[in-house]
Amino acid sequence: MLPWEKLDAVSVAGGSDELRLMRRGNEYSIMLGTNELMNSRLSGSEQALATLACDKLTGGSVPVVLIGGLGMGFTLRAALGALPPKAQVTVAELVPAVISWARGPMSALFEGCLDDPRVTVHQGDVLALIRSAKTQYDAILLDVDNGPDGLTRAANDGLYSARGLEAVRQALKPGGVLTVWSSAPDERFTQRVKAAGFGVETVPVRAHGKRGARHVIWVAVKGG
Repeated sequence: MLPWEKLDAVSVAGGSDELRLMRRGNEYSIMLGTNELMNSRLSGSEQALATLACDKLTGGSVPVVLIGGLGMGFTLRAALGALPPKAQVTVAELVPAVISWARGPMSALFEGCLDDPRVTVHQGDVLALIRSAKTQYDAILLDVDNGPDGLTRAANDGLYSARGLEAVRQALKPGGVLTVWSSAPDERFTQRVKAAGFGVETVPVRAHGKRGARHVIWVAVKGG
């Protein structure tokens, strides 16, 4: 078996471990310390984060979507495949190196989606965009950590707190959709989402087809 090769490593603001881009043949992995955050062979749940949100959209022909976390582009590509030609999609990525990796060593995984005219890439914290928006988005898709527990950086906890969820609610249009990716269930987070004024369901998904790790996606619709 081919050995893993480290292509790059960067520090994450507010985090203690370095973020590493690894490659083995045509396979890529993004690691944080000893934790694998994503792998190019395991894209099923990241794609579901987008398709589950898009399936809930009931607005007009110009949906406005915010994606938190660029990753390996699987969520973005799935969203573009499900959205109409005039949609507007903003992807917020906190770590500049991840954007560089997307346009550099991982560009084949993105299949040119960063150059889609519907796409704007914002280098910065997705929570800042959410807090500055009022009834702007039809859908907000969040995959900025391993779940609502701030593994990558402690500041991510604020995104999943009651205040963060209220900011999300304010940023969404009436009937807007929030989807959140997680590596594991979290009943306390489910209750916080409900308390924030969302109708919510948790959807179990596989990392790869019918196999692979079991992940969870919260699908929440803004109530009246």
